[in-house]
Amino acid sequence: MSAAHRTERADALVLFGITGDLAKKKLIPAVYRLALHDRLPDAVVGVARSGWDLDDLRRHIRTTLDESDHDVDDEVFERIARALRYVDGDYEDEDTYVRVAEAVADQQLPVFYFAIPPDLFDDVISGLVANGLHERARVVLEKPFGRDLASAQELNALLHRHFPESSIFRIDHFLGKEAVQNLMVFRFTNTLLDPVWNRYYVDNVQVTLAEDFGVEGRGRFYDGVGALRDVVQNHLLQVVALLAMEPPATDDPEALRDEIAKVLRAIRPFDPADVVRGQFEGYREEDGVEPDSDTETFVAVRAFVDSWRWAGVPWYIRAGKSMASTVTEAVVELKRPPRPMFTSTASVPEPNRLSFRMKPDDQITVAVQAKKPGEELESRPVSLVLSEAVDDGDAPGAYDRLLDDALDGDPRLFSRQDAVEAAWEAVQPVLDAPPPSELYRVGSWGPTGADRLVPGDVWNPCGEG
Repeated sequence: MSAAHRTERADALVLFGITGDLAKKKLIPAVYRLALHDRLPDAVVGVARSGWDLDDLRRHIRTTLDESDHDVDDEVFERIARALRYVDGDYEDEDTYVRVAEAVADQQLPVFYFAIPPDLFDDVISGLVANGLHERARVVLEKPFGRDLASAQELNALLHRHFPESSIFRIDHFLGKEAVQNLMVFRFTNTLLDPVWNRYYVDNVQVTLAEDFGVEGRGRFYDGVGALRDVVQNHLLQVVALLAMEPPATDDPEALRDEIAKVLRAIRPFDPADVVRGQFEGYREEDGVEPDSDTETFVAVRAFVDSWRWAGVPWYIRAGKSMASTVTEAVVELKRPPRPMFTSTASVPEPNRLSFRMKPDDQITVAVQAKKPGEELESRPVSLVLSEAVDDGDAPGAYDRLLDDALDGDPRLFSRQDAVEAAWEAVQPVLDAPPPSELYRVGSWGPTGADRLVPGDVWNPCGEG
């Protein structure tokens, strides 16, 4: 495939699963914002097996937008309505793909978005191939990219039988978030960080993704997944990669993805002895959850990136549901000075910390020491805070950005095959031999057993600063 093909703007977007939950919550609002900014392709084709017709789909999209946070512009909606086409049919029926081919017959480069369960991928890919729709197309897949290393490799083999890697876009919406991208920008555009961004000065790094809500009616799905698969193997290892990677050699998207893949390959496979799994009290009473389920709703890991820059530095990763608050944050803690100065014996200075908060707001905090007011020459902790102003809604969301990038053929913020497999290799030992889950209270910070993983048995407090 030529570079021109890779970067050519697609003229059709085909959404398999257009009537599903993901489409309603994320994709339909993203399509609206594409239209709002004159980025809508010529054709938007919805595919589902709902027994609908085109008018039903138009009404569904209008209702979805009216119920969202959007102040719907009628002219923008009409733009979508004119581009919209609908194919209703079973994903195992060959005729469905004949009608998809007819719907994009006038388009030169379609993007096929799989907002469907992974067990349908084989049927859909086979249907596309049978009608030659794969020959000049891109395909976008939602996580999970497999359930473990073997299934991820099997999925990749299926895709690569018909699509080159440059036409496969594995979407992890975390990478589309403004705050996550700010990790890269802040790191590589501020030279004051680079001299200390290594094993000589960094004592440890902590990455937390906590949610104060439970499985929210998704018990059947979640019980077959768990926290390790749901957010650690993908979202949080991506954050680790962005914090640990070397600067890309060029502006080429593949240079960035090369550096991400290098970090993921350097992550030492997780030792189950360095992993604590937890389950919130009452989880087994959730609809769809097995009465004897051992699925983890919390996981904490002590991990290591065995690269030259990071050898020996522990990376503490935790994620959980029904916790004390909803916060996503990465905290880089520097080593303490060689000996305490300007302090009383009762007050040992805190180490310097650099915190990247990605949720609930976009905030960077640098915790340092400064003189305490008064006659004594004594230090106290102070925080330097960079907080992004709350946007008025004009900035693109994660799905807006990633959908637009897929239409452009820009793979920069999408996961590559080798990186996906490297991340699975890191978590595979825990999937093979998971330690038993420990119960924890709803509204807590997880099981107390997780405290043993970190120095002093105390995690850095989240959401402060």
